[in-house]
Amino acid sequence: MGKLFGTDGIRGIANLELTPELAYNVGRAAGFILSKNKKGKILVGRDTRLSGHLLESALASGIMSIGLDVEMAGVIPTPGIAYLTRKSDYLAGVVISASHNPFEYNGIKFFSSEGYKLPDELENQIEDLIFSDTKIYKNATGVDVGNIIYSEELQDEYENYLIGLSDLNLSNMKIAIDVGNGALYKIAPKVLRDLGAEVIVVNNAPDGTNINDNCGSTNPDLISKLVVETKADMGMSFDGDADRIIAVDEKGNIIDGDHILAICATQLKIENRLKNDTVVGTIMSNIGLKRYLKDIGVKLVYTQVGDRYVLEEMQKDNYVLGGEQSGHIIFLDYNTTGDGLATGIHLLEVMSKSNKKLSELNNLMKSYPQVLVNANVRSDLKNKYMEFEDIKNKIDSIEEKFKGNGRVVIRPSGTESLVRVMIEGEDEEVLQREAEELAKLIEKKLN
Repeated sequence: MGKLFGTDGIRGIANLELTPELAYNVGRAAGFILSKNKKGKILVGRDTRLSGHLLESALASGIMSIGLDVEMAGVIPTPGIAYLTRKSDYLAGVVISASHNPFEYNGIKFFSSEGYKLPDELENQIEDLIFSDTKIYKNATGVDVGNIIYSEELQDEYENYLIGLSDLNLSNMKIAIDVGNGALYKIAPKVLRDLGAEVIVVNNAPDGTNINDNCGSTNPDLISKLVVETKADMGMSFDGDADRIIAVDEKGNIIDGDHILAICATQLKIENRLKNDTVVGTIMSNIGLKRYLKDIGVKLVYTQVGDRYVLEEMQKDNYVLGGEQSGHIIFLDYNTTGDGLATGIHLLEVMSKSNKKLSELNNLMKSYPQVLVNANVRSDLKNKYMEFEDIKNKIDSIEEKFKGNGRVVIRPSGTESLVRVMIEGEDEEVLQREAEELAKLIEKKLN
């Protein structure tokens, strides 16, 4: 990765790491690269963070300073910007959000005019231009200065798209939702009620500082308890920018992204709509998902962690379903990125078509224990762990012990001086012991 862009755009503490000055320069450089010297509009949306207005205005100023117009969609989920950007005549789309991170963080992520997240090469071009001493764009003056348009009706357009995903009648359904004081706080209750459901909603009063604050998809125990207390048929919990979902069945059992993929792949397979009989996951996908999919004649393809890499694999080989354990689920027939509420609607559709409760569907696959231990290492060595023979031999010996019933996944952190050790298998105590021993060895060798 480059100096600014991580696996999901630019991210940092607002007004400290991600400053208005940086946002302004990002707007200028990205606007120039993505517009390809054409006049037009760039669509901008944000989540509910306090710093959203600060960065939104700075970014827009940068875009307008080189002669491009900006259309503001206001508070709207990331998938809303992806959908609207590709459906209308925009040069690009931008979301100001730090997803599931605490409120003091914020981020900037871009979508191409086709609604796709930018490839590494394009992000590198933008970075090079930001840090270049020679600016190849000119300041617009006079009538060439860009204009700003506020279009909150775009939220209605996104709502109508969600409602139109299915002909569901949810009049006999009670659904509990935790919107995490984030971008779905208005849209999710309205869409589900328009589909006929009785909706119980919590954490729908954002104040700029409470987004993801012990709520939303990173705190699924909250929605689990709410479902049980209210006797709901289903629960949905979303992160700050609403591109992911953690669902809950009527018994309060959590349904993560792996189980969602199992449920939706099953239905798509039945309907002969699962192209190439393949699902795309990541190296963190549970081994139980692979085993279940194999049993129903479906292949699981792995990518590195990050929904952008899942999407790239889906595009490459024309797959229609992919996602991450964290709840980023991509239905490529409908949108170009993960969409938490759309995924929830697809789950409801499977329930309706199969005439099964969500707990029955949740039991299609068995999850095997996964233990994750972080090793603190030198930043300059974190990507070189396989160059150490002792580490390589230890990994081989662990996998030999499991004899095909477990695996080791080593993943250097993209942002911290950490190497993440994940071991998966059948006995959690054994996994914990092996993971801690391997992490200690990595710390010893990589410091």
